[in-house]
Amino acid sequence: MIFNLFRKKKAPDPEPRAPDRGILVFENTSEVIQAERLIKSRGWTVRVMGPPPEIRTGCDLVIEYPLIEGLNILRMLHEADLVPLEAVPVTGPLLKPVELFQVKDFGAYLMVRAANMKLTIHKDTRTVVNVSGGGCPDVPYLAGRMIGLTLEEAPNPGEIGHTLCGYALRLAYEETVRRCSPS
Repeated sequence: MIFNLFRKKKAPDPEPRAPDRGILVFENTSEVIQAERLIKSRGWTVRVMGPPPEIRTGCDLVIEYPLIEGLNILRMLHEADLVPLEAVPVTGPLLKPVELFQVKDFGAYLMVRAANMKLTIHKDTRTVVNVSGGGCPDVPYLAGRMIGLTLEEAPNPGEIGHTLCGYALRLAYEETVRRCSPS
């Protein structure tokens, strides 16, 4: 009993450990988009992220996946002829994928940036007031189809865009909808 007084207390973990994750590296963005769609259609939870600097290959996106499902996911991708360049376990902070989203609150306006694309809305009306970024040829078209419409009225950019910019704008749109949904 007296010895218990002098025992060091174990410090609690600062944050709970996430399940082991891995990242899939592809040659180009089109393959990332196809692989994400296929993997999610089979029920796995994955996230598209920015690649860590140590494994950049030219493609600005990677897929983070549950490592325990890696063999099943890789088998499915091989069957679909979507073979990643690498499947890398996230073993340390240097290999951690980079979050794609940056959010800026300007009071009445909210801007969500995903990769190189930005979507800004008026928070009270949920109206799209600006679409910017990227250098893809469909950006002016996407902006023209979305600006002035509410999030509910505006088309999902993933359904009308066909480039990396359209894909990134889709991510920004979905994140904006998620953040603006009633809790």
